[in-house]
Amino acid sequence: MEDTAQRRIRSYVLRGGRMGTGQQRALAELGPRYVLPFTPQPPDWSAVFGRSAPLLLEVGFGMGDATAQVAAAAPERDLIGVEVHEAGIGALLRHIGEKQLGNVRILRHDAVEVLREMVAPGTLAGVHVWFPDPWHKKRHHKRRLIQPDFVELVASRLAPGGYLHCATDWQPYAEQMLEVLAASSLTNTAAAYAERPAWRPLTKFEARGLRLGHGVWDLLFTRPS
Repeated sequence: MEDTAQRRIRSYVLRGGRMGTGQQRALAELGPRYVLPFTPQPPDWSAVFGRSAPLLLEVGFGMGDATAQVAAAAPERDLIGVEVHEAGIGALLRHIGEKQLGNVRILRHDAVEVLREMVAPGTLAGVHVWFPDPWHKKRHHKRRLIQPDFVELVASRLAPGGYLHCATDWQPYAEQMLEVLAASSLTNTAAAYAERPAWRPLTKFEARGLRLGHGVWDLLFTRPS
């Protein structure tokens, strides 16, 4: 019988993309140190980072701008970035090299499998899901990442008091996120949507949208202590 993980609907599609010279160089020079292989069991994260520190995980970091800003602003925390697109990984590696970020590691793999296999229950201080693909068409809504099963998987990996922070600029997806999260085992920190936390960087794309009057919705839920 086909394994459930193999039949699972993916929330992303692999697309080709050109990599700049700087991204290619960063991938070649820094990839061996900062890009980790997928393993079917949790590594010793303290050994990976060379210290014991609160552990954050970001799902789908795009070109890594926000990831690098978070890591630079919180050197006391370690951050695992999960992304499937090579160009984005090369871009984040450039940031790591330029900013000398020793508290970031990258996994080029499906985030659900990473959470399930590589993260032990109750170990994450926080999970970031910022501007995931909204899959606008109704027939594609099943591909949206924020679904009950995914949220409960995240909740199981959070330490008590840990948080799941989502953000989207697509209101219908924000409404679905709120409905799914409100029905989960996590607790909302706001009456509905949250204010953007100071530690979530404002992206250039987001800032442009806000100037044009577009909305952005943040959701911040925590695992009860």
